[in-house]
Amino acid sequence: MIVGFLGTGIMGRPMAGHLQAAGHALLLVQHRSPLPEELVAGGARACANAQELAAGSDVVILMLPDTPDVEGALFGTSGIVAGLKPGTLVIDMSSIDPVATQDFARRVAAVGGRYVDAPVSGGEVGAKAASLSIMVGGSEEDVAEAMPLFELMGKNITRVGEVGCGQIAKVSNQIIVALNIAAVAEALVFASKAGADPEKVRQALQGGFASSRILDVHGERMTKRTFDPGFRIALHRKDLNLALNAARALSVALPNTAATAQLMAVCDANGLGQADHSALVQGVELLSNHRIG
Repeated sequence: MIVGFLGTGIMGRPMAGHLQAAGHALLLVQHRSPLPEELVAGGARACANAQELAAGSDVVILMLPDTPDVEGALFGTSGIVAGLKPGTLVIDMSSIDPVATQDFARRVAAVGGRYVDAPVSGGEVGAKAASLSIMVGGSEEDVAEAMPLFELMGKNITRVGEVGCGQIAKVSNQIIVALNIAAVAEALVFASKAGADPEKVRQALQGGFASSRILDVHGERMTKRTFDPGFRIALHRKDLNLALNAARALSVALPNTAATAQLMAVCDANGLGQADHSALVQGVELLSNHRIG
């Protein structure tokens, strides 16, 4: 089928590549970065704007940084809804506000389109390996139609519920991931300041109850100080703000999420917003006046 793909950044680039490799034709439009040369060389066609992309697509996929980016792509000047054909399925794989997602779905439905939210987890590594976890919200029929595309990009694909439920699951995921990264960062800074080799401590903990994927991957990034972004602190901070805003509306207490969001603010204020979220350890280091390596 012809897939309009908007958002070929760190995550979207390999995701779109998997679709292309499986034989789907791609229509692209530049968002923030230049269009990937390998996708264009593989036959992807560049469109002048999102309206043109939607008009030529059987399905439209968005993989954008934040809620305003998605809203602008959908409803802005020469946006997707202006070119959307009746019955076209719009799949938003961005991580954005669940309440806004439900509103976007209603507005897309008003012009005859269909909407599925399908945020992902797994970072750049998962995007490249086509092993992303995909959390899906939408009708059973629409999700079934999208499933062959999801299966080209991910492994753990779960329909959580109706539109908006995918984003709720993703916000929940980001809470768990952020708090685990912060815990690993605190433990390794503590171990180092107390006189132990933080990498040896990390290895020792891998065989016990503290073992986790975060300790394995992000802990190693902390000790090796490899902070090139797979998922940037600025984006994760955005996700925690989504969680805190929703929690206020729901009267839910998220004390540890709030503390981790403040740690991300420390990192952002010290020029680390574009670093990988494993660089949270640098925030703990700054507060502790101790560097682990």
